[in-house]
Amino acid sequence: MNRLFGRSMTFLMVSVLVLALPAVAQPVSDAASYALKTCPVSGQELGAMGDPVVKEIAGRQVAFCCEGCVAPYEEDVDAYSAQIDAAIIEQQLDAYPLETCLVMDSVELGAMGEPVNHVYGNRLIRFCCEGCIAAFEDEPQTHLAKLDAAVVEKQREDYPLDVCPVMGRELGAGAVDVVIANRLVRVCCQGCVGSVKATPAKFLQAIDDARDQ
Repeated sequence: MNRLFGRSMTFLMVSVLVLALPAVAQPVSDAASYALKTCPVSGQELGAMGDPVVKEIAGRQVAFCCEGCVAPYEEDVDAYSAQIDAAIIEQQLDAYPLETCLVMDSVELGAMGEPVNHVYGNRLIRFCCEGCIAAFEDEPQTHLAKLDAAVVEKQREDYPLDVCPVMGRELGAGAVDVVIANRLVRVCCQGCVGSVKATPAKFLQAIDDARDQ
């Protein structure tokens, strides 16, 4: 009887301890925000002519240097979208954390020919073949969660800042991991996430500058 009581108490104590442990915070994932530094029409650096003009066009967020660039973009959306896709692939390829297909994760990229670089929203996703694109788009959030975790795991170890790039506050226990453009940006609180999403290129540059010091 005492032995049974002891086992019950041990089980109860372990259960209470597990319930009391804090949940591991999931990174904030953002595949929508435009993280390129330049306007797709003029080539001007965003911010050089005042606050960028951000529009949702054909299901994608695009940032322009000025209002005058919106109409030319809308007149040739396909050509400018292809230009943006190429720039996103070039920008994000080096930081991409996986060497295997995001859908067929047992297949190394390149094992079935040239890997497929696919842009989802404004984010690079890599597949072993064209056939995996439809499988990804059936459950994008499930696959993106796996990619987010890989970004955090790979980039957290040598992350160069110990302060929030938005507020300048020290990153403490409540720090939030934001994954944007396949890059990790760590902020002090949820309140700073919106600033990173609004002007991601600014904060990605701050991280690059800190790493180069």
